[in-house]
Amino acid sequence: MPKAITGTLDGKGLRFGIAVSRFNSVVTERLLDGAIEALRQHGTADADIEVLHVPGAFELPFAARLLASGGVDGVICLGAIIKGETIHNEVLASGVVATLSQLSVQHTLPVAFGVLTTDTVEQALARAGAKSGNKGAEAALTALEMAQLKRARA
Repeated sequence: MPKAITGTLDGKGLRFGIAVSRFNSVVTERLLDGAIEALRQHGTADADIEVLHVPGAFELPFAARLLASGGVDGVICLGAIIKGETIHNEVLASGVVATLSQLSVQHTLPVAFGVLTTDTVEQALARAGAKSGNKGAEAALTALEMAQLKRARA
């Protein structure tokens, strides 16, 4: 039987950095609340959670890089990119995803993507705790599981 390793959802003793965009703050603050609450519920102490607020989604990779170099076990990126009249949202989302993915691989560090890409504010609010759960909480649990997977693999 092959050796199978699965990450757990035990946050005790783990440190997490959260990068959160202030743009669309009515959405992103709810994502942040969900992420912090999920980490707390799984044993992560408040002292082991660092939050960096940045102007917008474009700045998330920079903040994630700062957090990655600061001894955290995982990084959680939260934002809301809402479609406008141009394709700006598509260009922005593609760039942020690519850069965060590279950062994760280069640093061998979980970087969880909690950046909503929606057509409307209503859709974003639904994913930030209203109807469709809280994607910030989901991102936090992903970071937690992947951090534990990394520990179990070490």
